[in-house]
Parts: sequence; C-alpha cells; structure tokens
Amino acid sequence: VQLQASGGGLVQAGASLRLSCAFSGPSFIDYAVGWFRQAPGKEREFVATITWSTTHARYSDSLEGRFALSRDNTRNTVYLQMNNLKPEDTAVYFCAARRGLLYSTTTDPYDYWGQGTLVTVSS
Repeated sequence: VQLQASGGGLVQAGASLRLSCAFSGPSFIDYAVGWFRQAPGKEREFVATITWSTTHARYSDSLEGRFALSRDNTRNTVYLQMNNLKPEDTAVYFCAARRGLLYSTTTDPYDYWGQGTLVTVSS
C-alpha cells in the first residue's frame, strides 16, 4: 500500500484548499483514512478521519467546522476540503491508512503513511 498526499500550497488567510490522498494497493474500501498535521516544532496532531463509509467521519474540535472530508471509493482517493484557512493551520499535512472498519484519532493504529504536503497560510 502506498499513499500520496497532494494539494498543499501557499495561500492567504481566509482562502480554501483541497488536499487529496491517493491510495495505491488492494482493497481501498477495507481501510479507514486519517489526516494529521505537524507544524514546525510541534507534535503531529489529528485533523480528521473517515471510514470506508463516507457517512462516518470525525474531526478535530479545534477546526470549528472549517474542514470537510469526502471519499471516492471508485478513485481510491480521500479529499480534505479546508475552508477559511488561518495562519495556525500552517503545517505539513499527512494522510494515513488503517485497515479495518474503525477510524482512529491517534497515530499509532495507522499502518501506512503518505509523505506529507505542505500548507502555508499567510496573514
């Protein structure tokens, strides 16, 4: 299994970005996918996660409803729509996959990680 995160960039505060996590390998539908981010000098933190079913997703409370996950099981891709971006959202964003029906808000249960995509939000 391989994961490829993309879509990051430099934007101004208030802008939107959509990150993509492309999954390569068998049985994408058997995996929950999570997004985490890591700002310079800080620990990796949970952002959002979604199970195989697009109706089961969970978000970090700190996002205040600004981000939204979607999943296209025909394209083996998970999307993270980020709206009203703030400078504090600046980080490298990683996607990860965990085999099974359950998602997780911690990093340990995830089996595979992508390389990360940098999001920089200027004030």
